[in-house]
Amino acid sequence: MKVAVGCDHGGFHLKEAIKGLLEKQGIEYKDFGTYSTDSMDYPDVAKTLAEAVAVGEFDRGILTCGTGIGIGIAANKVKGIRAALCHDTFSAHASREHNNANVLTMGERVIGQGLALEIVDIWLHTEFEGGRHAKRVDKISAIEE
Repeated sequence: MKVAVGCDHGGFHLKEAIKGLLEKQGIEYKDFGTYSTDSMDYPDVAKTLAEAVAVGEFDRGILTCGTGIGIGIAANKVKGIRAALCHDTFSAHASREHNNANVLTMGERVIGQGLALEIVDIWLHTEFEGGRHAKRVDKISAIEE
């Protein structure tokens, strides 16, 4: 599995912790930035990362900002992206199993690091169930057309 990670200044520390988890699990990743807590515009990172996931360069993406909201909204503008904001383990599991989310977003200012890493672990290791859910995901994709 190849994972793209990215953040704005408000999600920098959480992104760094996520990279540590990926390294510990031997998961290949690329860091799309930002690389400090200096103020920057989250749509720039969200777009670049989402485009890389959408074309299949990466299997999944993880984006963090202060709340996880803005960066997720921006990522969802890219055709083929199903970014899910998750701040609990149930949502993380369901976003993969039922919605086939390919980008996870979280907010560093609203979630503790321990829970965030648990969410990432669940999200990365939950497969899409398909079946009745595939029809629904296909309908979501059809909206983009």
